[in-house]
Amino acid sequence: MKYKLLLLLLISLNIFAQKTTIYSIGDSTMANKVSPETNPEHGWVQVLPAFFNPDVVIDNRAVNGRSTRSFIKEKLWESVYKALKPGDYVFIQFGHNDSKVTDSLRYTNPHTAYRYNLIQFVKEAREKGAIPILFSSIERRSFNEQGVLISKHGEYPLEMRLVAQEFNVPFVDLQYYSELLEMAYGPEKSKQLHLHFKAGEVPYYPEGKDDDTHLSLKGATEITQIAVDQIKLLEGPLFDKLKKGLKK
Repeated sequence: MKYKLLLLLLISLNIFAQKTTIYSIGDSTMANKVSPETNPEHGWVQVLPAFFNPDVVIDNRAVNGRSTRSFIKEKLWESVYKALKPGDYVFIQFGHNDSKVTDSLRYTNPHTAYRYNLIQFVKEAREKGAIPILFSSIERRSFNEQGVLISKHGEYPLEMRLVAQEFNVPFVDLQYYSELLEMAYGPEKSKQLHLHFKAGEVPYYPEGKDDDTHLSLKGATEITQIAVDQIKLLEGPLFDKLKKGLKK
């Protein structure tokens, strides 16, 4: 009898000691980049581990160039779904590549396929006892000649908001907060948030680079700080463990 009690105790301790895993699914603005020691480009989830204690595992499954359609079609979501356990979190951010109207393998109508793909992620994550959180796409650096930041995401962020409302999913409006970030830096200084290099300035881009979508380390760190600040505002017992994992 005492051995059975000891076994139950050990199992219980193992459950409580189990680490929390945050899975992220999305596109290149989230994804880990190759050669991080020399590559100036960073996805914002790539720097997320620096904001959490070691008892939280960041499993970044975001992949460059993926939309909700291609992420499902290539069975990338299936691999995450199989790995999910109760108490895990799934950070979901898509939209950049869903809008590729010239690519039948990635494009989704925001009000039909995109919407239902998001719903699939939410429902299936919950089936496994995981907690999904929706993040709207970060804004591109797209200032016009008058210095006004112009949105490039169409109705994808709106549809994500509607899914979040209808299915009671926590929603972090990275589009809005990244707009504020871009405008705070301004048309010229905001280049620091992205990839703007002259030829020969950075060995990784010997011919130079002008990219207003993807993030530099500085940009990724700024976006991650925004995401973490919003996570701190989430209310309810579902988020206690997530918030306790944040570094002070």
